[in-house]
Amino acid sequence: MGLLTNLRDSISRVTDGLFTDSEPKRIGIYGPPNAGKTTLANRIARDWTGDAVGPESHIPHETRRARRKENVEIERNGRKVTIDIVDTPGVTTKVDYKEFLDHDMEKEDAVRRSREATEGVAEAMHWLREDVDGVIYVLDSTTDPFTQVNTMLIGIIESQDLPALILANKTDLPESDVQQIANAFPQHETIPLSALEGENMDEVYTKIAEYFG
Repeated sequence: MGLLTNLRDSISRVTDGLFTDSEPKRIGIYGPPNAGKTTLANRIARDWTGDAVGPESHIPHETRRARRKENVEIERNGRKVTIDIVDTPGVTTKVDYKEFLDHDMEKEDAVRRSREATEGVAEAMHWLREDVDGVIYVLDSTTDPFTQVNTMLIGIIESQDLPALILANKTDLPESDVQQIANAFPQHETIPLSALEGENMDEVYTKIAEYFG
C-alpha cells in the first residue's frame, strides 16, 4: 500500500508541475492615461488571435476597468510564450471631471467618468500588487516621462521583482523622443514602437517572448 501511495504521489507531483508550467502568464499593460495601452493590447490580440481587447479613444480614461484577453500565444525565434493580456486603466494621481468637459461631455457624464476612472486606478494598483506575473509599461514618447506616477509605478514593479518591458510608444509622431524615456529609466531596456501604425512590432514580440517566456 505504501509503494502505491508513494507512486501515486509522485505522479501527482509531476502532473501538477506540468499543468503549472503550462498556465498562461498574466502580463499587465501599465502606464499613464492616453499612452496607447489599449491600442497596443488590441494590436497584440488582433495579430495573434484576430480579436480586440477593448475600444480605443483619444479621450482620457477610455479604459476604466481592467480588460483581459486570455491565451494569447506568441512565438518568436524559437521561443514561445502564452500570456493573458491585462489592459489596465491609466494610472494618475488625480482624475478631475473638468478634463472631460473639454471633449464636449455633459457635466453629469464627466463626473461619472471621473469616478469610474478613479476606481479603475485602484483596480490597476491591485492587479499590480497581487495578480500579474510581468509588466509591459507603455509611455507616450512625445511627453516628459519624469513624473511622480511613472517613478512610483516603476518603483513598485521593481520592488515586486516583476519582469518589465518599457515601450516608448507613438514614434509615428514628429515630436517623439525615445531617448528621453531611455534616459529616465536607464535600468530598463526601452523599445520604440508605434502601436497605432504597427511599427517595430516584430521587435516587441521578440522581447515579449524573451522577457516573459
